[in-house]
Order: sequence, then structure tokens, then C-alpha cells
Amino acid sequence: MFSLIFAACIAPGLGPLTAAAAPLPATRMVQEDGTPGATGGRPPSLVVVLADDLGWGDIGCQGQEKILTPWIDRMAAEGMRFSAGYAGSTVCAPSRSVLMTGMHAGHTRVRGNRRVPLRDEDVTVAEVLKGQGYRTALFGKWGLGNAGSSGHPVRQGFERFFGFSDQLHAHNSYPTHLWDGEQRVELSNVVPGEGKWGQGKASERHDWAPARIHREAMGWLRSISDDEPFFLYLASTIPHANNEAGSDGMEVPELGVYADRPWPRRQREHAAMVSALDRQVGELLETLASMGRDEDTLVIFLSDNGPHREGGNDPDFADSNGPYRGIKRALTEGGIRVPFIARWPGTVEAGVVNDSPVHFQDLFATAGALAGAEVPAGLDSRDLLPTLRGASPPPSTPLYWEFHERGSAEAVRFGRWKAIRSPMQTGSIRLFDLTDDPGEDRDLALGPDYTERVQEAARYMDAAHLPSAEFKTPAER
Repeated sequence: MFSLIFAACIAPGLGPLTAAAAPLPATRMVQEDGTPGATGGRPPSLVVVLADDLGWGDIGCQGQEKILTPWIDRMAAEGMRFSAGYAGSTVCAPSRSVLMTGMHAGHTRVRGNRRVPLRDEDVTVAEVLKGQGYRTALFGKWGLGNAGSSGHPVRQGFERFFGFSDQLHAHNSYPTHLWDGEQRVELSNVVPGEGKWGQGKASERHDWAPARIHREAMGWLRSISDDEPFFLYLASTIPHANNEAGSDGMEVPELGVYADRPWPRRQREHAAMVSALDRQVGELLETLASMGRDEDTLVIFLSDNGPHREGGNDPDFADSNGPYRGIKRALTEGGIRVPFIARWPGTVEAGVVNDSPVHFQDLFATAGALAGAEVPAGLDSRDLLPTLRGASPPPSTPLYWEFHERGSAEAVRFGRWKAIRSPMQTGSIRLFDLTDDPGEDRDLALGPDYTERVQEAARYMDAAHLPSAEFKTPAER
């Protein structure tokens, strides 16, 4: 199914805040052949903004009524919002591995949150774009290889890296240090009993890591020369909780407009974190415009999985998963369906809501097409540029997920159908019709009329999974 719906995307009740997200000044760019999207023969640039544990329903343009996200909403109003956008996994590291490698969780390198690094033979989006002459940088959370390993960002195509290489370190928004490449950068926070990876709860909070990382990112972006294409990966840690801080884990320096809301403290903190991320998106868009690169750059906004129930956060309070069931660590829609917005003024038509299922794995082929690069064989990735330009939906293909915790689970979406099997390979299959039952309330596999659909789902899942030495299913152990 492929439909385009033209709609404004502003959260209800924003009032005067919408003025802060007024349209940016036009900076029309065309190639020598008259095609919009680049100038002077320079290929278009790419920015990927990846939120951390932001739910499908946490943004205004997808129905959020409590949390203010005018800049993200404006991104959607000026671009294309995929209502059926999917993360690579329901937890962070494998989702990021899918995003970077263009392979789904059945055969990407990193399939769980253990410290398994990417290897030298793994090819990332950054490596392909760097090979095409792009400047490449990652600011924020990586999770696919620490300093000294083959998976570290500077060994996987990024010329500049600043932030957290380790996902456990990234829990702490007030850490004692961050990483610039493979060098420690000391901060003024104090973390008693700091863990091996930098995790813990700060007793003295001075430097909020998301703000420091964002400043570094904008400084790098402003240093780009006019003739240089670039790939900027902004992997925020917002609104992830500090799991080591227990119920006091929603770490944000100020509550802003939420200070006087009659809400639980943690929900005011969660909202303040999301709005802080929104302001960073605004600064990014304003910076691109001031550089004259606004219409020369495809900006994609995503989240790595569904909302969390950690650090004292209650995802039900703001309806963070929208109409979908489940949260982070579930393969129901609420755990894997995420914000997925593409903005490229002059190329992507404004105000489009596209219901085609799209997936993290699709970034790779899309980036390759953007840069005019060949991509490796054996990927699961689909080029979304024709869809973004309004020409055609992405090729129809089953979408697959694995989860290697809590006994394991796997899922596949094929057309309107969604199947979940737990444990992997040997468990019973649940079947849902997402068109009639987006909340996955009715298991059709319980009746006799869908036997063929259940068998089809099993075939897809069996074919999608390739054995991994690091991430074995219960049947493979």
C-alpha cells in the first residue's frame, strides 16, 4: 500500500511556541543539470539525527499533546513523515548496527547489547560516503566498538567522533569524561564509585553531556567548506534514562516550561529532555540555513527503539507509544515503530505523510544513491530516494527483527501482516493484521483461517536468520 497524505504537522495547543519554528529562509540549490538538491557538481549532504528511546508518540506531529516539539514537527511539515517507520531493533546497539550496516538483525554483526564490536570487514554508511569524498563525523552515542577495538568509529569511516563509544557509559548524562576520537576529554562532573565503563550517578553535576556534544557537533558543521559534501550522524542520548540512578534517572539540567506543570517530577524531566532535543534540531536546521546548505542537505530524524520505563519514567503518562502496544524490549509495534522523518527542501515535497513501511536498513542504499556510490552486495537496504522525490513507493519486502534477551523473540512484517515468534525458531507464532488491528490485540494465529499466513511468516523468519557465534538462539546453544 502506498498513499500520500498532505497535512500540517503541528502539536495541538502549541500556541506561541510555533512561532519559534517559522520557515527558514530559502537557499535554493540546483545542480548544473538543473536538478534540485546540490550545487556546482557537489553531491548532496546527509544528516541523520537519532534520538535514544524516543517513542513514536512522543512528538507533536504524531499526536503528542503534553510535550512540545515545534522544530521536529516543522521538520515533518516541511518534509515527509513515514507513519510506518521502523527501528532496526527494540534495543540500542543492534538497532544502530542495522542503521550503519544496512543489514537487518538476522545477519548484522551486532544483534544485542553485549560489547561485540564491528569488525574490519564490516562496511558502514560512513565508510562508503568517506570513499566518495564526504566529510564524516559522529557526535553522541555509538555502541558498536570502544577505543582500541575494530568497531571504534574512527576505524569505521568517521573522521571525527565525539561522545560516548560505550552504551553503558552513555547512561550517565553527567559523566566524568567523554571521548574525542580515542582520547579522553575530562569533564567537571563528580561520579562516586564510577563503573568500569564510566557509568554511575553524579554527585556534582556541571557539564550536561548532551549539551556539550551538541556544541561540538555544531562547531564541526560550521567548519565545513562550501565545496565539501558531508555526512553528520547526530546520535543523541536523549531521552534515555540513567539506569544506574534508579528512579532518579531522568537527568536534565532544567525543567523549562514544564517546571510548573502539575505532573510527577520524572514526567516533567522526560518532557524537558524531549524539548531539549527539539531545540537542538532547531539549531541544526538554522545552522544549515545560515551556511546556505539547507536545500543541499537531506536531514533524517529517527529514534533507535520505542519508549522506556526506566529512571522513573512512565511512558503511559504522555502516551509515548501512541496507538501501539509495547515499549522498548518488545517486538510489538510500540517497541520498534519509531519517528521517521525526512526533510530536504526543494526535493522532498512538504507536508507528506507516507504509510509505506520503511526501516533503518534502508539508510545505506539511500545514502549510497545520494552520493552516487556503489554499495556492497548482500544488503537488505532499499533506496528511498525515489520515494522521497514522490516517484514511487519503496520495493515491497518483508521486514525482520530479532531480540536476544528475555528468552529471545523474532518478528516479521510482510504487507499488512505482522508475526512474532518467541522463543526464536521454536516458539509459537502470533499473527496480527496491522491494517485492521494496529494495536496487535487480536492474535489471528489462534483461529483456523490463517494457517497459510502463519506458515508464510515462519518461512520468512527461518530464511532471515543466519547463525551468529556471538548471538546464539536458544535452539543453537
